[in-house]
Amino acid sequence: MTDELQAILPRLSQRLHQAQPRPLLGRLLGVRGLVIQASLPGARVGDQCELLDPHRAAPLPAEVVGLDGAQALLAPAGSLEGLSRHTAVRRTGRAQEVAVGEALLGRVVDAFGAPLDGGPAVAATALSRWPLRAAPPAPFAREPLERPLSLGVRAIDGLLSVAQGQRLGIFGEPGVGKSSLLGSVMRHCQAEVLVIGLIGERGREVRDFIEGQLDATSRARTIAVVATAERPAAERVRAALMATAQAEYHRAQGRHVLLLIDSLTRFARAQRELGLAAGEPPTRRGYPPSCFASLPALLERAGATASGSVTALYSVLTEGEADLDPIAEEVRSLLDGHLVLSATLAQRNHFPAIDILRSRSRLMERVVTPQQSAQASRIRALLARHADLELVLATGDYSPGSDALSDEAIARRAAIETFLQQRAEEPSTPAATWRHLAQVLA
Repeated sequence: MTDELQAILPRLSQRLHQAQPRPLLGRLLGVRGLVIQASLPGARVGDQCELLDPHRAAPLPAEVVGLDGAQALLAPAGSLEGLSRHTAVRRTGRAQEVAVGEALLGRVVDAFGAPLDGGPAVAATALSRWPLRAAPPAPFAREPLERPLSLGVRAIDGLLSVAQGQRLGIFGEPGVGKSSLLGSVMRHCQAEVLVIGLIGERGREVRDFIEGQLDATSRARTIAVVATAERPAAERVRAALMATAQAEYHRAQGRHVLLLIDSLTRFARAQRELGLAAGEPPTRRGYPPSCFASLPALLERAGATASGSVTALYSVLTEGEADLDPIAEEVRSLLDGHLVLSATLAQRNHFPAIDILRSRSRLMERVVTPQQSAQASRIRALLARHADLELVLATGDYSPGSDALSDEAIARRAAIETFLQQRAEEPSTPAATWRHLAQVLA
């Protein structure tokens, strides 16, 4: 017997070395709304998985978003059609990374980096890898925000000046010219790289924005990451993370990047869908706690470091009074400023429809001269006084000469309106903006 074992052992050892390990597979237990329940030994939150079913042509990507006892809860990034009790679940073992690189400039891709613009896929050898959920820069790794960034819009550059690395929200109802404003900024801003995440938009609007709002020059320096309204919630969330990762990569290469997320509200709604489907309790306006935790994790990734900067604009859709909207309220508290778009101004064909008196840049004083700050403050004072006079002027009860500031506000009103209005295709350099502002007050 010993001799037989001695003869067999070398062959067994050889077979063991030649054997290919088989991954440990879990299995689908059920589908609960947007979330899949699965038996998946060793699962951890954040694990990347694939759902394998004989009735589907390709694996369905999914992510572990929660654990319920012995069950794993997975959010799929695609349609659930074709899944069955025979569906197997495989952990990929891959890190949460995305493809980044200069080869993506000028391209429109989905949340996984696949091209949507009809062009060929970018070769993997031309790309690098970057964490999908990178940690924000440490507090003392951030550079002071003291250098101005011109966005090419007079109302912003002159009265709401922006610093490189600043984060601003654009708050407004649908139909107030948000897309035109974003397109104008992307055309005329002084950033070296533009990254835009179109989250939850209608499919028609994506092409309209890319081809209608951007010229060839701005498209060549733009990476667009798109997840349209019909895509699963997990994919819409991933698209915002993917766009932010693209901006971080170019910042690490020493560039000044402008990141636009349109819209942050739809990112939050996608997080709400996932949280509620995973069994989280609803809190303010039906949003679960994880939704509010995800906002600072995303927003804090922008900013300036010793390498470069990511200046970020996040559009926020307001529902009625912005002060009563929990997402608008939370975002306003996290950002370095806010631009409020007014439906009243839009109805008067006043574009960009920025309500100067309700908007604020918290870093303006750091990036303008004392003279420029005084000019901007004077314009604000005149706008505020004219707003106070609107009823009196409408009824014809105002008496000229009764108040010097009121007289000046009325006299300069037309010049201020001309300064604040600007066609989307009309550029304005910083020098031209400040010269025009001085002429308004001359």
